[in-house]
Amino acid sequence: MITLAHYIVLGAVLFCIAVAGVFINRKNLIVLLMAIELMLLAVNMNFVAFSRYLGDAAGQVFVFFILTVAAAESAIGLAILVVLFRNRATINVGEMDELKG
Repeated sequence: MITLAHYIVLGAVLFCIAVAGVFINRKNLIVLLMAIELMLLAVNMNFVAFSRYLGDAAGQVFVFFILTVAAAESAIGLAILVVLFRNRATINVGEMDELKG
C-alpha cells in the first residue's frame, strides 16, 4: 500500500533534484527550464497526493491551473530561447548578460 508519506518523499526528492539542476548547471538555458518544470511537477504531485488523502478536489483543480501556467511558461521560454539563439548563436546563460530591445 502506497501511503501519503511515499508521495511526499518522492515529491521532495524530485524537488531537490530540480534545485540541484538549477544550481549545478547555470550555463544551459534548456536545462534550467527543464529544472523549473520538474519543480512545478513535484509540487503538483504533492497537491494531488494531499487532495486524494483529504478527499477534497480543490488540490486537483489547482493543479490544472499550475499546469496551464507551466505550459505557457514553457512556450514563452522556448520562444525567447529560439530568438536569443538566432541572435547570439549560443544558449549559454553566462553570455546573455544584456538584452537590447
